[in-house]
Amino acid sequence: MLQVAGLCLQRSRPYSIEDIGKLIRRPRMNTSSRMEHLEVLRYELEVLRQEHRDLDDAIHTLQERGSTDMLTIKRLKKQKLRLKDKIVQLEDRTIPDIIA
Repeated sequence: MLQVAGLCLQRSRPYSIEDIGKLIRRPRMNTSSRMEHLEVLRYELEVLRQEHRDLDDAIHTLQERGSTDMLTIKRLKKQKLRLKDKIVQLEDRTIPDIIA
């Protein structure tokens, strides 16, 4: 393990001087790249919301039929909860912190 500029680095092969230099001189995000990053997060958020709605529709359809086993419905509900957790995490990353 190598510690450089407060970073703990682990690697299967030793770090070269060039590798360490790249890690130290990592470019900071400028405003445009930060906006692009937010746009990607928002797009990913929309995709996850759509998947969540699709799972909800599938669960309702299976429950209305009544012939599907409960294990399948239970698995779909757990998958829906995992998606909801991801959605909440992404929302936290896209909504700026406002200190009152």
